[in-house]
Amino acid sequence: MRNFAFLAPMSAALALAGAASAQPSAVVVTVSPDFAKTAEELGQRDVQQQVDDLTAKVTRVLTQRHALEGARIELTITDLKANRPTMQQISDKPGLDPIRSISIGGAAIEGTVTMANGDVQPVKYDYYSTSLADVRGYSTWQDAGTAYDRLARNLAEGRYVKR
Repeated sequence: MRNFAFLAPMSAALALAGAASAQPSAVVVTVSPDFAKTAEELGQRDVQQQVDDLTAKVTRVLTQRHALEGARIELTITDLKANRPTMQQISDKPGLDPIRSISIGGAAIEGTVTMANGDVQPVKYDYYSTSLADVRGYSTWQDAGTAYDRLARNLAEGRYVKR
């Protein structure tokens, strides 16, 4: 029993050390200058939250799957569409209904993956709902979140450009 009590904390520490080293060296997400003009209409707070969400999603998926270890991932959001009005849009256009107003949402992302060995791979991905019937869920950024999830999984699987 005493041996097990010693091994359990040691194995937990080794697992944490292994997980910490099995992640990309950096995931950097920015907004393209062309999109920055449109971003003001969506609201800076909402756009910054989307930058943070994309960063977190890519980092989490790559870390969980032990993919692209030591790589530097630089992504740029080139387009972003909300499924429901953002706070800024509701403020600018009071006639919008935050519950019943829906639209086709999604996101477009470009960038590069610089591998640990120095190889650079281009990244290009987009996802949008195809019709209002495809809009599912109640989140303002439902389809953008789907785009982030699919991009992160593609990166983990070595698919950098959507075909």
